[in-house]
Amino acid sequence: MIISYNWLKDLVEVNLSPQELANELTKVGLAVEGVHQANDDFVFDIDLTSNRSDCLSHLGVAREIRAITNYELLITNHKDQKPKTEDQNVVTIQDADLCHRFTARIIRNVRIAPSPDWLKKRLEAIGERTINNVADISNYVMHELGQPMHAFDFNKLAENRIVIRRARNGETIKTLDEARRKLNDTMLAICDAEKPVAVAGVMGGFDSGITEETTNVLLEVAYFKRENIRQTSRKLNLTTEASYRFERGVDIENLIRASNRATELICELANGEAGEFVDVYPTKFVPNKIQSKDIQFAVKRLTGLDVEKNEILRILNALGIQSKSETIYLSPSWRHDLAIEEDLVEEVARIYGYDKIAEELPPSVNAGEYQPNEMRKLHLRQTLANLGFDEAINYSFIDTHSDEKFELIPDFVHENLDEKFISLKDSIIEGATRMRPSLLSGLLDAVRTNFNHRRRDIKLFELGKVFSASDKENDLPEEKELFALVVTGSETLQNKAMPLREYDFYDAKGALESAANALNIPALEFKTKDVKHLRKGQSAAVLFNGKQIGAIGRLTDEITSAYKFKQPVFVAEINLQVLLEAKEQEVLYKPLPVFPSIVRDVSLLANRSVNFADIKQAIEAENFELLRKVGFVDVYEGEGMMNNERSITIRLEYRSNERTLLEEEVEKIHARILQNIESKLDVKQRL
Repeated sequence: MIISYNWLKDLVEVNLSPQELANELTKVGLAVEGVHQANDDFVFDIDLTSNRSDCLSHLGVAREIRAITNYELLITNHKDQKPKTEDQNVVTIQDADLCHRFTARIIRNVRIAPSPDWLKKRLEAIGERTINNVADISNYVMHELGQPMHAFDFNKLAENRIVIRRARNGETIKTLDEARRKLNDTMLAICDAEKPVAVAGVMGGFDSGITEETTNVLLEVAYFKRENIRQTSRKLNLTTEASYRFERGVDIENLIRASNRATELICELANGEAGEFVDVYPTKFVPNKIQSKDIQFAVKRLTGLDVEKNEILRILNALGIQSKSETIYLSPSWRHDLAIEEDLVEEVARIYGYDKIAEELPPSVNAGEYQPNEMRKLHLRQTLANLGFDEAINYSFIDTHSDEKFELIPDFVHENLDEKFISLKDSIIEGATRMRPSLLSGLLDAVRTNFNHRRRDIKLFELGKVFSASDKENDLPEEKELFALVVTGSETLQNKAMPLREYDFYDAKGALESAANALNIPALEFKTKDVKHLRKGQSAAVLFNGKQIGAIGRLTDEITSAYKFKQPVFVAEINLQVLLEAKEQEVLYKPLPVFPSIVRDVSLLANRSVNFADIKQAIEAENFELLRKVGFVDVYEGEGMMNNERSITIRLEYRSNERTLLEEEVEKIHARILQNIESKLDVKQRL
């Protein structure tokens, strides 16, 4: 924001040099990045934070100077350019939710000409180009008072009327930059009786603009809903000085002063005659009531500053904050960032002086540490990273097309509700209007991004919250923390070009089991089950303590095609919250084995309904002596197998804690194990 030193002196008493004033402004939070000479003037380059829209004008900075120095403002009340028109149909607001106030002043017999030198110098000093007297005056008043305005050629308005309404889908307007822009019904338009003549709060229309032939002017000064102007500006990819101010917030109570100031200058510099005036004000300003039981104590508690009560009230009053009672304060109409007691304390502290806060270290306290569940999640992350996974961190909002693709974790969504999910009114990403109920859509978007960059071997995981609507009236949304992973591509040795093998279901399952082990809880269970987003026959429910907490498997062909994946993708998603609430197991240690083990790999022919978990459970149920471990090696369902058959290869490890085993001993136990599972599961050894 560029501010003129000479201009400021017209608005407030200033007895400080430009450099001294720059230092004082910087101390109170208006960071002056540079002071530059411009002919007989000095200009300040001020870096404003987004919440200080009230300082996007010389008047706003003058108010800050008043609070700093206790000097008086020199603002005069400009002549009230009446009369009001009896014809209220000149202005009609159809969408009052987007236009809270609209004023229109008709000025007749205007002579369009170049601006006088003093006006040109003021605008050029702050980097603004001059156009003509009327356009320059509207620009001048915006920089002086902070209120954007627009001048229409009154004779070019159909039926000499203004209608403020939502644009219709497909309507177009040629704006002042001579670009043809397409509007939709989320945008607010200023129209005449037939068509849009301006994009509200953003830019005026070319066809109704001021030209050398203009004689009658309609001066618009209005207040529009900030969020709508921001949305319109982004959709049109069009940012202007006006939209920059409107989307941050202007002073709704300052409209008439700005209109009178501009009218006064147009009458003076363009020989205009002030005519009818309309003020349509459907949404009256109501100041924020800020409660503070003891503002002096609050300042002391939050900043350590001992400030007299009278000085606190002086500072607040100088900033326009009125004390309604001992405990209630009213925010001024130009401050949109004051809402709570801490805001008042901040205002007092910055004007009184942050440099006066004592340089004392706070009392020593114990250093912060991770909470137990945070430590467990950190261990989980490290475990997955050691397995070659990368962590993904995705946005918590998605587009609605992802809603029906994935089967959600059990007991999360309330099926009795019409609106099961949480929708956003103003998303920062176009189309992403829903809070995610699953982590999978974000992970698959990340996979697609990797594919687009020619990366085919991908292992990703994510920990994050998901959201759904609550079934309790006026209650906050439901939130749960989930864990999800995705595996696709091939395993490749470092510095080797040829892949060892394709990733499969068991890579995803092994990673999920490792994640559970990292949390030091009982083992997860897996049970064959059809899942909406997973391929039939290659999917399973994930159970913990007998209750389903998620699912794992290969994505359906329909979903892989929708994402344009050309290779199998395996995913898992579970309710991490349930696992974190589970009691950790006691960690037991035992010495390393002294004697060697004997390993036997066995391939078993089984029905496709039989899986490794069934085989392992059948073996471990018998507590065979000397058997130390039952492990999975491979599964095969290809050539040479019947349609309903599969080959499952398992690994059996035998060891004694007292001696080295003999082959004969192992063979006897091995034969008993095979006989046991053949009788229990109707499987046979594949030779």
